Amino acid sequence: MDAKKIREDFPVLQREISGKPIVYFDNACMTLKPRQVIQAMNEYYENYSACVGRSIHKLGNEATEKYENARKTIAKFIGAKKEKEVIFTRNTTEGINLLANSLNLQKGDIVLASDREHNSNLIPWQILGKKKGIERRIVKSKPDETFDIEGFKNMMSKDVKVVSIIHSSNLDGYTLPIKEIVDIAKDNKALVILDAAQSVPHKEVNVRKLGVDFLAFSGHKMLGPTGTGVLYGRYDLLENLNPFMVGGDTVERTTYDSFRLLPPPEKFEAGLQNYASMIGLAEAVRYLDRVGRENIEKHEKELSRFITGEMQGMDGLKIIGVQDPELRGGIISFEIDGIEYHDVAIMLDDQANVMVRSGQHCVHSWFNARNIPGSVRASLYLYNTKEDAETFIEALKTITKLR
Repeated sequence: MDAKKIREDFPVLQREISGKPIVYFDNACMTLKPRQVIQAMNEYYENYSACVGRSIHKLGNEATEKYENARKTIAKFIGAKKEKEVIFTRNTTEGINLLANSLNLQKGDIVLASDREHNSNLIPWQILGKKKGIERRIVKSKPDETFDIEGFKNMMSKDVKVVSIIHSSNLDGYTLPIKEIVDIAKDNKALVILDAAQSVPHKEVNVRKLGVDFLAFSGHKMLGPTGTGVLYGRYDLLENLNPFMVGGDTVERTTYDSFRLLPPPEKFEAGLQNYASMIGLAEAVRYLDRVGRENIEKHEKELSRFITGEMQGMDGLKIIGVQDPELRGGIISFEIDGIEYHDVAIMLDDQANVMVRSGQHCVHSWFNARNIPGSVRASLYLYNTKEDAETFIEALKTITKLR
């Protein structure tokens, strides 16, 4: 994989700021967009900007064909059995909220999760607990911050109806042993919801091989446009779910007193959709397929291995979360003793155009449970290079000397 060649497809990476190139290490939050994705979106707006599935004129038919082809492309990308198992959403957050509000959970039912869930897989279940009396239980990590599979096994019971869990953590990039988790959940007849926002963009993820019932991810973390996401669900389960948003395009027929819903996925996609962006997301998927996610995963680990090795010799710098770069993928969270995490991020940006994230990364619960105020997070992707990593390391060396 030639990261330098890949960079040529990204207009923003051709920029210089204050005479220096951009080192973009904030990919866990938002990835940059290649011109192929931008062009696919512009083509919709310029050539066939019409309603999908409603209008039967030539432009409407062309828009419908492109939109449904996008669904097929994305279904194949994640190994779905059929394209009708793919629901278009705005992001991972909407997908999980859809499930929390559509699954028929009752008082006393238990939802099980890890202790490193994103707020999007925490708050919906907390709200549901207050509304319906469900209980959310947390599997605590082992002392080395890896997943406690034995603890998880011991917490499973017939009252656990849902295991809603992250695949790869946006905190430190650690990937949980999902296949083992799914097997244990299935032995107890629990549904499995997988938050795959940080895994689908970076590694091969096949819903049938993993055996998950539902899976959600976001387009903006995988070269796609903002406001795009996907919820995968087993078709037999989707058929029996009631949508929590209804309106145009979700119904086959209405009277003043009744309505009849369309089958999945239409019944979950209320109102006019973000057609251009979903077509753009399909183009992002095709781009990732051409590069190969196995190549992306390997590339990120190589850079992470190098950065981790260089960090280990820096006075006052501590990596947060799982320590082994082989388990962390392309995310490195860290703190520098004596320098506030936001200040570190500002200095990296000011000194070398190194752009990172600082804070608690929407995993406030994990940080607060450990009395850690926050961290600096560097997150890598396919267009990052060894030169980017070296620039980052040199800037960190300068900053650590300020302690």
